Amino acid sequence: MSLTYNPTPTRPNLWLPAGACDAHFHIFGPQSRFPYPDDVRFRPDDAPKETMFALHKRLGIARGVIVQSGCHGFDNRVVADAMADRPGSYKGVALLPPDVDMATLRAMDAQGFCGARFNFMPHLAQAASPQQVVALGARLAEIGWHLQVHFAASLIDDLIPVLRESPVPVVIDHMGRIDAGLGLDQPAYRSLLAAMEDEKFWMKVSGSDRSTRTGPPYADAAMMARDLVARFPDRVVWGTDWPHPNHQGPIPDDGALVDLIAEIAPDAASMDRLLVSNPQRFYRFTV
Repeated sequence: MSLTYNPTPTRPNLWLPAGACDAHFHIFGPQSRFPYPDDVRFRPDDAPKETMFALHKRLGIARGVIVQSGCHGFDNRVVADAMADRPGSYKGVALLPPDVDMATLRAMDAQGFCGARFNFMPHLAQAASPQQVVALGARLAEIGWHLQVHFAASLIDDLIPVLRESPVPVVIDHMGRIDAGLGLDQPAYRSLLAAMEDEKFWMKVSGSDRSTRTGPPYADAAMMARDLVARFPDRVVWGTDWPHPNHQGPIPDDGALVDLIAEIAPDAASMDRLLVSNPQRFYRFTV
């Protein structure tokens, strides 16, 4: 095991607007309190809430959405514990079985959870079929939750027609995991743009460090993120993806990822929508 994040990120040059939101990051452990399941596919070193809160303070981030990591499976206590320290300003997205009952959902809603995430990535356990995910949407609609999906770019054309039937909004992780090195005219990106024409879909312009082929400062991925922000200004949010689990390239500098926002949302109005007003409208922070 080893750290998946940079423990000494640079302080960004970009001054974020008040109320800025990191809409995608994770917490690992500490394993002494929140042990990993025996059958987990990856066992990262601890990346606890205290480290995350300190990072956000350094970056100028006031709000956040904690996404349950696959290394903790369906045991969402690590997210609930962190939200309890920042009630109203931090929300959670859970990993859940598709047959989760309404009593469990209502209890989690009271804790601050607001969505359920499902993975369709080769390296992560798949908890449900796309059809089961959409069926769960009927229960999520009762409490105002959304679906969040993380999928390989090769699956876009298979998944989107099913997800269009969701009765609740669907958030697409990490720009659909498109290979930014193939440019904006590639078939997978055109399919992603076609999906986003449906106002049901939202996009996380996160994961530039995963989409890039050129590496830091991720100019190819920033171009794609900027295009998404320009096309769909009212349905985009941004996140660090800290502490960058299962990352295949150099460990990202989170301060540099913040500075990249100036390339993704190059004017004050688009930056405010991306970081403040869109997350506020979608996640309904109370602080």
